[in-house]
Amino acid sequence: MTARRWTAGLLAAVATVALVGCTASKSQEKTCSTTSDGIIECAPDQRSAPPKLAGELLTGGTYDVGEARGQVVVVNFWGSWCPPCRAEADDLESVYQATKGSGVSFLGVNVQDSRDKAKAFEQGRVTYPSLFDPPSKLALALDIPPNTVPATVVLDREGRVAVVIRAAVTQEGLRPIVERIAAEKPASN
Repeated sequence: MTARRWTAGLLAAVATVALVGCTASKSQEKTCSTTSDGIIECAPDQRSAPPKLAGELLTGGTYDVGEARGQVVVVNFWGSWCPPCRAEADDLESVYQATKGSGVSFLGVNVQDSRDKAKAFEQGRVTYPSLFDPPSKLALALDIPPNTVPATVVLDREGRVAVVIRAAVTQEGLRPIVERIAAEKPASN
């Protein structure tokens, strides 16, 4: 009987810790608003510290998003095996080409893929770099992680998460968001 009570107490404690963890992540999300189409947007005063997104590029070399401070960075999580990723690739490239002159850069993050398949997917589709992240670990660095693929995250000029889109994007939907974040005035120190 004592072992059962001890086990029940342990399970209750684990459940309590799990609920507290869920509540903390939910409260973080409550500081941002979610639109009817599932886009999460954080006001400048509600954005948390910049995430650490760095690693090996698909084509070789390394990239650290921290080196892009002062630019808006659009981060797109994709896989060659993902039909919506294929559908949005041209739209992402179009928005990249249209906004890169206004201090906007793009970064892909390839997940759950082989390097050869990922390179073949990108060839002729996009001209911006992609990190190679087969185990899908980089999304965990984001305060509001993208829970689906494709997912697009827009970082403000200070490197903080401004917008999370947990679905495929279109040029018509993404470009106004990127231009609005690019037009924000940097916070004064």
